[in-house]
Amino acid sequence: MDADAAKTARESLDLAFQMSNILDTGLDRHTLSILIALCDLGLNPEALAAVVKELRNDLGPLTPQDAARHVP
Repeated sequence: MDADAAKTARESLDLAFQMSNILDTGLDRHTLSILIALCDLGLNPEALAAVVKELRNDLGPLTPQDAARHVP
């Protein structure tokens, strides 16, 4: 990826992350970038949203300490 493409990708992720925060999705930047990459690969965004919702329901709310333990 050349420098211009990398800059454009970073700016796009920044914008998507700002929108995510405005909508109060609770997604961190890393998770959002993974979801965007999966959409770019052709996965259905509505199906991904359903999976995220289901996982949140199954796991319940995480404290910041719990979330930190799950990050590799």
